[in-house]
Amino acid sequence: MQPARLQRLVKLIGLLQSSRGHDSLDLARATGVSRRTIFRDLDVLKQAGVPLVYNETLLRYHIPNTYYLPPTNFTYEEALSVAVLCHELGDKEQLPFFQHARTAVLKLEGALTEELREQLQRTIPAISIRLPPSNQLDGQQRHYEQILDSIVQRQAVRVVYGSLTEWEDIRTKLSPYCLWHSRRSWYVIGRSSWHRAVRTFNLGRIKSLESTKDTFPVPKGFSVERYHRNAWHMMPGKEYQVWIRFQKMMAQNVAEVRWHPTQETRHNPDGTLDFFAKVSGLHEICWWILGYGDRAEVIEPPELRALIAQHAKNLYQMYQRRASKKGGPPAPHFPVKKKSPSRKSSRNSNVRRKRKP
Repeated sequence: MQPARLQRLVKLIGLLQSSRGHDSLDLARATGVSRRTIFRDLDVLKQAGVPLVYNETLLRYHIPNTYYLPPTNFTYEEALSVAVLCHELGDKEQLPFFQHARTAVLKLEGALTEELREQLQRTIPAISIRLPPSNQLDGQQRHYEQILDSIVQRQAVRVVYGSLTEWEDIRTKLSPYCLWHSRRSWYVIGRSSWHRAVRTFNLGRIKSLESTKDTFPVPKGFSVERYHRNAWHMMPGKEYQVWIRFQKMMAQNVAEVRWHPTQETRHNPDGTLDFFAKVSGLHEICWWILGYGDRAEVIEPPELRALIAQHAKNLYQMYQRRASKKGGPPAPHFPVKKKSPSRKSSRNSNVRRKRKP
């Protein structure tokens, strides 16, 4: 039997066991084949001993929920948490390469008690999760799978990488330690022969990848947290004690979010907020502070104050150059619909014209 058909049959089993049933048209759409092919697949399942049931009233097929897994003892809260995460994050636009989470949770739902399943069907549509926009990594599924396999097998890979640090394509032998998704993309962390150190690579910038038979050990005690130390996001550097003062308008907005593991906040009598953190590297936190404009002032360290001031100066000069050009900045063009003259104004215009000698 062809692999594609085997995959389709497994998917059919999951669909048929995870709900009150599907008609042949639903099954055809879900698997991307014709209804005739679905009928043939259903016959194969029957011949294999799968207890396929056809509801003549609803015109739907289904498999009894207890055929593969007995009802589980999930609590309502546990089942809801798993189901929502799988349904929401299994969306391709949410977390690339985890679309199978949706089919997995359908199988799990099929093993729940009927009462619990009905509760979930009423509750799940009321909950929505949306992550920040991320790189969809179109065409990178194969690289993701190869790297994941290399991590499991502890085998190095050779990659061509479009580096934004060196501003050129680099070729390196990478010993991948782990895959890490953060904010907007998937990254692979591992030792690079080109850098002779552990580095982080954006999966979307890997242009080619070749597996090798060269094995490698993962350093004892390695973890993503230890590697990043106290980096604001993913670029560790020299450690600094940071002190930022936020104006009253932004104080609550900043205080209610856990931005960094080391952060501490202090509300001042005048409504401002003092934000403290021990940060490895300054460039990433610099961009965060700039996002608050003149509502945030760096008190310490002086190196970060100077960095912010330089960016502000560069911005000022950029806008000044544009304004100082002849004629100033180009005026925005908005199409304006001309108003047709009213009958009264038209009449008055005609009267005026008639009075002319």
